[in-house]
Amino acid sequence: MIPRPNPVPHLRTAAAALAAPGPPDVRFAVLQAEMAQAIGHLLFTVMRHDSATGRNRRAHTSDPAAYPVSGYKSVSWDHPWTRRVLVEGCPWIGRDAADIAWAYPDHEKIAAMGLGSAMNLPVRWDGRTLGTVNLLHDAGYFTDADAELGMIFAALAVPALLGMDAG
Repeated sequence: MIPRPNPVPHLRTAAAALAAPGPPDVRFAVLQAEMAQAIGHLLFTVMRHDSATGRNRRAHTSDPAAYPVSGYKSVSWDHPWTRRVLVEGCPWIGRDAADIAWAYPDHEKIAAMGLGSAMNLPVRWDGRTLGTVNLLHDAGYFTDADAELGMIFAALAVPALLGMDAG
């Protein structure tokens, strides 16, 4: 296991930025930076979930060339990943290419980028999933402890995701 730094300073910085006034993209950028320091990632995205229409859209990305902020993606309600992450609100770790192929329709693109693991963290508010914070890295990178810490960071994204609705 790769040693991780003390997350408290990074949580403190993220919490202050996400509670402060400002546009969602600035808040997401701080969350991205602080999660990079506390957990690590090679790709970072935030998806906004709309359960009424059964769609997700990318709200933020660390790689706008490969994964731009744009459009909507339909949710596959019968997929176990959807039930776990979007319905039940539990984190999911894909530890290798096979896990990513199981969960992601664009797994070939992810593999071509050299990414071999993923961690999806639901952002929950008032009993519903507002979206997900997603980190990708080398195969075998993420641990269960990363998911526990990641869920705390993801909870801090609530103001930014709700702010998107107000805009």
